[in-house]
Amino acid sequence: MAPVEGFDEKFVYLLKKYGYIILFAWGMLEGEAGLVMAGLLSHTGDMNLYLAIFVAGLGGFAGDQVYFYIGRFNKASVHRKFKGQRRKFALAHILLKKHGWPIIFVQRYMYGMRTIIPISIGLTRYDARMFAFINLISAWCWAAITIVPVWYFGNEILALLHWAKEHWYLAIPIALTLGGTIIYYFNKATKKVEKRIKDEN
Repeated sequence: MAPVEGFDEKFVYLLKKYGYIILFAWGMLEGEAGLVMAGLLSHTGDMNLYLAIFVAGLGGFAGDQVYFYIGRFNKASVHRKFKGQRRKFALAHILLKKHGWPIIFVQRYMYGMRTIIPISIGLTRYDARMFAFINLISAWCWAAITIVPVWYFGNEILALLHWAKEHWYLAIPIALTLGGTIIYYFNKATKKVEKRIKDEN
């Protein structure tokens, strides 16, 4: 049991005590919220900045490696279970063929394709060692790109979180609107890329 009272205090205590384990697991799921957490804990001195980037990157790397090998060794199962995602798999194949290894870098930022692309690459004859190498570098870059700015602007972010806690009735609709806008934007951008590639082919 956490030696503190209140949900917020218990949550923060667990993050501080098991932060790197949680961060690795969160990294496997490629959740940016975990990276933001790591950035804030690095800012407050409860995490080491460089170790946080290292662990988060390893988590992201491990997650995509799992997806890659799901595609590599479970082709029949993938085709059966992802039958409704054939259009996205086709897009992923086209992107890999057209852009090559850089697609491994940018797939972490492609809404709706983050799981599909590594599985799709696993379905091809793409060299597993090359994928692992690029995936590892990509994962560390992904972790650093999010964690470092949060660490640097930690005071401002913590002040904003304090304001949100005090004014939750305003913060919730703002967060929902902002989150919905971001999801809409990335979804629209992905569809534009898909349409452009389809037109070119």
